[in-house]
Amino acid sequence: MTPVMVLLLILALSLIVVFYKKPLKKVSLPEGYKNILAEHVAFYRSLDEVGKTRFEEKIKEFLGYVRIEGVKTTVDDLDRLLVASSAVIPIFGFPEWRYYNLRDVLLYPDTFNADNFSTAGNRRDVLGMVGEGALQMEMILSKPALRQGFAGSSGRENAGIHEFVHLLDKEDGAVDGLPEALLDKKYAIPWLNLMAENVSAIKAGHSDINIYGAKNKAEFFAVAAEYFFGRPQLFKQKHPALYDLMTRIFHQQPLAYPAYAGSREAPDTPKAP
Repeated sequence: MTPVMVLLLILALSLIVVFYKKPLKKVSLPEGYKNILAEHVAFYRSLDEVGKTRFEEKIKEFLGYVRIEGVKTTVDDLDRLLVASSAVIPIFGFPEWRYYNLRDVLLYPDTFNADNFSTAGNRRDVLGMVGEGALQMEMILSKPALRQGFAGSSGRENAGIHEFVHLLDKEDGAVDGLPEALLDKKYAIPWLNLMAENVSAIKAGHSDINIYGAKNKAEFFAVAAEYFFGRPQLFKQKHPALYDLMTRIFHQQPLAYPAYAGSREAPDTPKAP
């Protein structure tokens, strides 16, 4: 075998190793998981039975490759299902999506300090964060903030969804508010222009989007996504252009789901069927 043939063989084997994907491992969900999801996750309640089954299967997949651990706190079935729901909601329009840039989700007992992750003392204002450097492949979430995101009456703030949207944004290499891995290139400039316009409106006090979205484009994207998934009807009413572009980003239209279809207003706290 010539040296050239050897090199070609090595290259071929390398490509096989890089692109081969192991079958997804699915875990068994806890007893009563359907009731837990129906009680706590409005997005799940909005789906028909086929959609609910698909949502459950995606949760099983997620929990099969991401570990959820508590740091000085316990993690129960509700916590695991809420973390998994936070992950599944933004990617529900992508049947084959997998978070290759995540290995662990760490739940903290309270909000924490961004500098040293302490849950004691001052400046404990962080609800969650996507890890960098030594914390690459990890996410940190405040457990109370995670639970409150699914229990809040406004439906427009969800720390779990917020951080998973950052992960989606990060898929192209940069957390910058422009999810190039999700959005067709022809919509990139319109999206950037629309973000700048809305950030200006927030700063001027002319928007009902969370003021934290005015911090930068990445935070605007995550904050707008919370609103998009949590109160889609109100979001479309108040921000029709944003709603339309975000349906292209996430490849789904929440208003098409049965609980919203034909309804004029989404209730603050939808009732389980």
